[in-house]
Amino acid sequence: MTTPALGTPTASTPTAHAAGTVPAPVPHRAGGPRRWWDRVIAADPGLGNLQAGWRSLVSMSVSLAVGYGMSEALRVPAMLGMVVAGMMGLMSAFAVAENTAGRLARAILWMPLPYSAVLPLTSVLHPDRVLELSLMVMALALAFFLVRFGTLGLLTGMMMFNAFMVGVMTDIPLRYCGDLFAIALVTSVAVLAARLLLCHPMPRRDLLRTQRAFLVEARRALEAAATALDPDAAQATAVHRMRRALRRLNITTVTIDGHLAQPEVAADPDMAELLHQYLFDAELALQGIGQAVSGMTGRHVPARLREALVVGLVIARDAHLGRADALRPAAELVRRKAADAPQDISAEEAEVRALARRVGDLLDAFADALACWLSLGWNSPTARARVPFQPTVALERNRPAGTGPAAQRVADAQAGRGWRRAVPHLRAPLHAGIAAALVCPIADAINGTRFYWGLVGVMITLFGTNTTHERLRKLGHRMVGTVAGAVLGIALLRLIGTGHAYATLAVIVIALSFGSWGIQRSYAYWVVGLVTALVQMYALTVPARDMDWLLTERLLDNALGMLVATGCAAVVFPVSTRRVAREAKRGYLAALEDLVARVATRWKDPEAPVRLRGAARAVDAALLQVQSVVRPLVRMPLGVRGRGGDNLLALLGTATRHAHALAAAADIDIDLAAPLRERVERITDVLARSLRALDRHLATDEPGGTWVRVSPMIRELQSALHGPDGPRAGRLQTALDELAALDEVLASLADIRGLEVATAPEPAAVTGTPAGRGAGGTEPGAVTVRTAGRPAPPAPARPAGGPTETTAATTTVSGALHCAAHPGGCDAWITVVTDRGKRRAMVRATGGHYRIPDLAPGGYTLVASGPAHAPRAEFLLVGPSGGEVRHDITLPGA
Repeated sequence: MTTPALGTPTASTPTAHAAGTVPAPVPHRAGGPRRWWDRVIAADPGLGNLQAGWRSLVSMSVSLAVGYGMSEALRVPAMLGMVVAGMMGLMSAFAVAENTAGRLARAILWMPLPYSAVLPLTSVLHPDRVLELSLMVMALALAFFLVRFGTLGLLTGMMMFNAFMVGVMTDIPLRYCGDLFAIALVTSVAVLAARLLLCHPMPRRDLLRTQRAFLVEARRALEAAATALDPDAAQATAVHRMRRALRRLNITTVTIDGHLAQPEVAADPDMAELLHQYLFDAELALQGIGQAVSGMTGRHVPARLREALVVGLVIARDAHLGRADALRPAAELVRRKAADAPQDISAEEAEVRALARRVGDLLDAFADALACWLSLGWNSPTARARVPFQPTVALERNRPAGTGPAAQRVADAQAGRGWRRAVPHLRAPLHAGIAAALVCPIADAINGTRFYWGLVGVMITLFGTNTTHERLRKLGHRMVGTVAGAVLGIALLRLIGTGHAYATLAVIVIALSFGSWGIQRSYAYWVVGLVTALVQMYALTVPARDMDWLLTERLLDNALGMLVATGCAAVVFPVSTRRVAREAKRGYLAALEDLVARVATRWKDPEAPVRLRGAARAVDAALLQVQSVVRPLVRMPLGVRGRGGDNLLALLGTATRHAHALAAAADIDIDLAAPLRERVERITDVLARSLRALDRHLATDEPGGTWVRVSPMIRELQSALHGPDGPRAGRLQTALDELAALDEVLASLADIRGLEVATAPEPAAVTGTPAGRGAGGTEPGAVTVRTAGRPAPPAPARPAGGPTETTAATTTVSGALHCAAHPGGCDAWITVVTDRGKRRAMVRATGGHYRIPDLAPGGYTLVASGPAHAPRAEFLLVGPSGGEVRHDITLPGA
């Protein structure tokens, strides 16, 4: 097929139209052609992992050098001075990641104070071993209590515990304590200067790097979409790759949203809000492209249309990052070929062409959002946001939060009257204190000089974990990392030997830098680097023949501390994994309820300060929290897959996609007539009550409760809407469609959970016209609004007299069920739900084929489910012409 030359159009973005100017050019750091480090940026959005490794390399190099120089100047033993200075460098690299110079200076310069205050105490108490060990246990418990006071509290507790540990390992003479304070203080100043010079916080540039990461992931998704349309390619594999790329894209966008809440990232809250909105719209467009391409795979796509789609996606993939305007001719090409259809086409081809037109429209929407978003990454906005930015995503170690928020809510719920008010605050310190008190005498009896290894196991188990599953997983990482680090460390030790001080220091610094880089990916990476460095240090005092037993003893002591800490956390004021999972699900429902309430407010009062996209992003963050706690609980017995946890995540993932589309489509200025506004309020109120009923069921786990379906009410409202056609009217209908689809998915979830599913009573027929800003078009007269891409189901006839029998041609729907795991077809059950909420008898799909006879005209939801698949719901519109209709369904993989 010959296509016209594709050039760069001159159309500007919506923001440019509104402001009367063309957006500023995209900064080269975010735009430009492909680069060899794009894979690194995509794997590490914002380069947070690399920055952590670089911080460790700089901090450790400077601290060890300054410690050695200061010990020579003050005539302090070199090893003692380097241990104190090295602790300053290690903690500054590991625990201080502030992104402003002031906050960075405050944190680093504070570290010597609690550390040096405890060193004299350890020197005085060293002869009294029992008292020294008791205070060390108390210091560990205090460290967990001080964590709740932020970065300075964390540093205070950790530096006090580290000082006790150094004092126990080394008998520090009291006369050296003043000199060691001077070493610690000078080292901190030197590390701060090096961090400001070589690792200066640059949050705006980090934002540009995250933008680049988003674009790289977008390119991967577009490439996989183009491959999926290739008739000779393995389409199932390509679709799987595309969905995986879209999942990574979603995690990247949620991470960027979390970064926008950090200081100095955006110029002001208005700029942050605009960045958030454009990013949301760009991701929504890409997700829509992926769904449209998935819908076309396995169907007959005309050759010319397929070629146009592949050409358009390849153009989008190969365009220079940041040149969003290059997507416009690709979108126009796809739309033109989709509209070039013969007179008589089948229903399947019409649906394929509709999906192709949707791809073209979404490429245009992606170009609009992307151009505005990239230009705002560096330049000031030309218009203020409707509502200032408010953070909705919490980050943990540069990634969206996992089980932490849900576990904290469960822990806070343990507070009661009287002394129980202190339980949420004392729970972690009690775990640490009791576990340390149990481990300390056992470890001291095994090896009195290395007993602190058991306490280290207690500390690392309780820091950063919230459930028993996470603590046991961390134990496994510790064991594997220790073995790998021991092998690597001993190999390097034999290669270098013990007589080369500079080479040994280089290995130590590089190993710790590697661990700092990898800790955000996997805790095992940090352990590998740490043990590799420790082997070089142990070699200075331990004979080579005893090294194997020393490392084995360290592994056993660590395991002892970790197991005891896990047991204490499971017994003393426990927060069970099941309760955390239940709270995460409740948090997801609360986020959905908040979104529905904001939609109602937006339509009721167009001037209300409502952030719909922010509410939808909160749903995203809540889904990631559910995934983090539910996936470890998915049972996978032999021969049975895809059970409860997988089904739940599939339903919540579908609900989240509908929530995204609802937030984007509902964010319009539209004044509804009073009767219509009342119906909208009733719909959202009934949906909110149903969400609360499902939430109560999850909270109490008691039978009962009713989910009242509102999708029939929404269909009635759609049939009553009349007004001029236009963009606003189309978006209103799309929002109503997405709200109905969200209700259907959640009704399925309620049905699975055992709630009764009922249908709300139908209101009296009301017709109205959206007024004022809701008209959206310029054509005179009142016409029925239709939803682009998926027509609203026809309203049933309502005769004025008594009930009459209306005859209409019925339709037989048939098709195939298929997935990547079952090329010959899937066995499943299909439940047919009418647009009035009436369920028909289930239909059995045998050998991958199904047939549903005698469907009257109207809208239906087909829910396909089986023992090897998560349920999948698809909308089907049956026209009045009757006959045969084919509808294939692609099920999630087994």
